[in-house]
Amino acid sequence: MKLTLSSVVAAPRERVFAALVDPAILQQCIPGCESLVEVSPDVFEATLKIGIAGLKGTYKGKATIRDRQPPASLTLSFEGKGGPGWVRGTSAIGLSSDDAATRVASDAEVQVGGLIAAVGSRLVEAAAKKLASDFFTELGAQLARSEGSVGPKGSVGPMGP
Repeated sequence: MKLTLSSVVAAPRERVFAALVDPAILQQCIPGCESLVEVSPDVFEATLKIGIAGLKGTYKGKATIRDRQPPASLTLSFEGKGGPGWVRGTSAIGLSSDDAATRVASDAEVQVGGLIAAVGSRLVEAAAKKLASDFFTELGAQLARSEGSVGPKGSVGPMGP
């Protein structure tokens, strides 16, 4: 299944890119994220609790960032499984300046199995769009609260005491 998603985040492209590769910010922004741990450079293990009908359950998985081209693009590969089934895929993510904001576009190729496949691609697509919308809303809020400073490893947040 192919998914195309886009959103505009009210922050400069460099800050949005830094946030998209910062596990602390991602954990706060990903809906239902219970844990997100960098296990090696650009490789993360996550536990998500999804509360959307048909997809409801706890998922454990791994995501890998590849092809980093800061601040323009990256590729994310992911796989996960839980009681309702499994998901795996890749997403090409591009960032472009849009006045004082950043347009984030994602073209994903996703495979699903188990009960997730049984609920149908329209429900999976609607759920993905809802989760992405919630993610980008929270990402924008996190960046607005961060006062514009960039900390260690590209993390966005307040510096000092």
